[in-house]
Amino acid sequence: MRLRVEFTTEPFDLDEAPAHAVVAREVIQSADLDAVDVGPFGNTAEGGADQVLTAVDSLLRKALESGATRVSLQVNVVGEEVQ
Repeated sequence: MRLRVEFTTEPFDLDEAPAHAVVAREVIQSADLDAVDVGPFGNTAEGGADQVLTAVDSLLRKALESGATRVSLQVNVVGEEVQ
């Protein structure tokens, strides 16, 4: 199964990216995922179910440890995993 995760972390700071946002993006960018798109108001990535769920676990833990007060995320099934 392939999954797509979309997420944001808060609180927002329009002047510079807060530590929790930087950490969350680093987790996603370093995970074994594809179709990664990071931006100032939202981030998305796709991959196999195990890889996405592992990345989400790490993202939540590290973002909260780095000062996030809210993490909004959505996970969608987007198809079968490509072999």
